[in-house]
Amino acid sequence: MSTETLNLTPALYTYLQAVSLREAPVLAKLRETTHTMPGAMMQISPEQGQFMALLVELMGAKKTLDIGTYTGYSALSVALALPADGKVIALDIIAESTAVAKTFWAEAGVAKKIDLHLAPAAETLARLIAEGEAGTFDFAFIDADKRNYAIYYEQSLTLLRQGGLIAIDNVLWGGRVVDALDDDKDTTAIRLLNEIVHQDERVSISLIPIGDGLTLARKR
Repeated sequence: MSTETLNLTPALYTYLQAVSLREAPVLAKLRETTHTMPGAMMQISPEQGQFMALLVELMGAKKTLDIGTYTGYSALSVALALPADGKVIALDIIAESTAVAKTFWAEAGVAKKIDLHLAPAAETLARLIAEGEAGTFDFAFIDADKRNYAIYYEQSLTLLRQGGLIAIDNVLWGGRVVDALDDDKDTTAIRLLNEIVHQDERVSISLIPIGDGLTLARKR
């Protein structure tokens, strides 16, 4: 046993994937394609995608949000785990990267499960709330522009049903959140979001040290 989270050396990380990862070929192909693109560091790790898919299965989720879609790996991971009548509402603003996403969603046979909205995420989320969608979503994944994280969190919480789950990526931010000299606006925004969630009694929380840090917040 250990009193602290185990440090993953390169060898141990390779072992973790070897005995745990069950990545669908289409997901592996998408990940490889993304690695050749500008901004490839925005790609989540395959074990994180698998973890979120497991959460969706455990919840019996049918209606989900993907806030910050990029090339579509997270949306595809979730869509593959959803039942036939499940739906992912994917939000992004960049046509070029999401064009890659749509190609792989079609190849995986889940394009009908994913509705892509190309517009600022806060606007789309506000519209969903205005259209009466509050309290109807099971799961939300937030991995978009960091300076609006607190806004996306609040809007997602409104859209989630009681017992619904928000997963927030990059909450450890490569370790920069504990660098007192780092006053970058993105870093500051993530610190603020972490403090907001920690103090929010409307949710039960856990910060998982997977990928770049993933906070789970379950709506009470």
